[in-house]
Amino acid sequence: MKSGIYLHIPFCKSRCSYCDFATDVYKNEETVERYVSALLKEVQSSKFKVQNPKPKIRNPKSEIQADTIYFGGGTPSLISAKQLEKILDAIYKKFAVDENAEITLEMNPATVSLEKLCDFKSLGINRASFGVQTFNDRSLKLLARGHDSNDARKTFELLRKSGFENISFDLIAGLPHQSLADWENNLNEALQLKPEHISLYILEIHEGTPLAEQIRSNRQPLPNDDLAGEMYELMLEKLFEKGYEQYEISNFSQPGFESKHNNKYWEFAPYFSFGVSAHSFDGKTRRWANERDTAKYVSLIECEKSPVAEEFELGEETLCGEYIFLQLRLNKGLNLQEFKERFNFDFLSKYEKELSELSEIELVEISEKKLRLTEKGRLFSNEVFSVFV
Repeated sequence: MKSGIYLHIPFCKSRCSYCDFATDVYKNEETVERYVSALLKEVQSSKFKVQNPKPKIRNPKSEIQADTIYFGGGTPSLISAKQLEKILDAIYKKFAVDENAEITLEMNPATVSLEKLCDFKSLGINRASFGVQTFNDRSLKLLARGHDSNDARKTFELLRKSGFENISFDLIAGLPHQSLADWENNLNEALQLKPEHISLYILEIHEGTPLAEQIRSNRQPLPNDDLAGEMYELMLEKLFEKGYEQYEISNFSQPGFESKHNNKYWEFAPYFSFGVSAHSFDGKTRRWANERDTAKYVSLIECEKSPVAEEFELGEETLCGEYIFLQLRLNKGLNLQEFKERFNFDFLSKYEKELSELSEIELVEISEKKLRLTEKGRLFSNEVFSVFV
């Protein structure tokens, strides 16, 4: 399987109250330009072999074949088209990127103009991952999103006007004060706009975030897991009615619009990442992660030092557990024959007792060829994963 390329752009207009990602508030253009320069230097100095790269040649002879590029963050749409072009040029000189590669840019409402989107499109960006989260203005204010629901509608209209035909929405369920009726309104708004892809996230509370402190001090209520489960079930019902297909626990698409890049993670494919906090996997046994602090990351690059903060050589048991966990996230499930060929043991025999118990309570479906989560199992997936990981 071909590799994916990930590039992390950490800057945001404001920091969301629930966010635990490596992000920084956008301060000035000089800071962004310095970061982009460091990112370029990291890509250019990576140890992958390239034969005779020429400027703007899309497919140099490289040991790494890639068919997806993903700009995540943060809010990558805050950088300029010129900065984005420099990054893409560096990638094309280092990796053999397919001519028809999926190239995704994450963006938030009210961070782009029609002109900027047209510039992005002209650079080959062909997929937008759009952080809507909710159409409820009260919830947006609580989350400190820095935009309102009308901004989301306007930005979506600009995406269509600029020629984007592959748009993904992010929505969050289980927000404080969010009722089932509020959630249904979110779904109705999203479905009326007809994005090609929808990602659902159940709100998670991370220590150290403003929202965690607000909940700890009783300024905001603790999320209701049972209600979040009802929201998940309602989403399944509504999306299936509109022809969306669920291909992963949290991801739904119109036919043919699955995220090729995100599938790399679930399919245990290699991906190579650049930027602050970026995580990589060689597709075999090695994972590594960059420095999480933006200023320190930039400083390391400028001093010609490696930004890698952690490296892991995964043992057989860890690899096996991760493989099971990631494959079960996909609706197609775990292919038992492929598992046996990769890990050299019979999965059904090893986990016979555990699988019997999970099957009895209707969390998994088992055949000679496949192990899959049931619809109920996807709702209680963590309980299933804990058996194997």
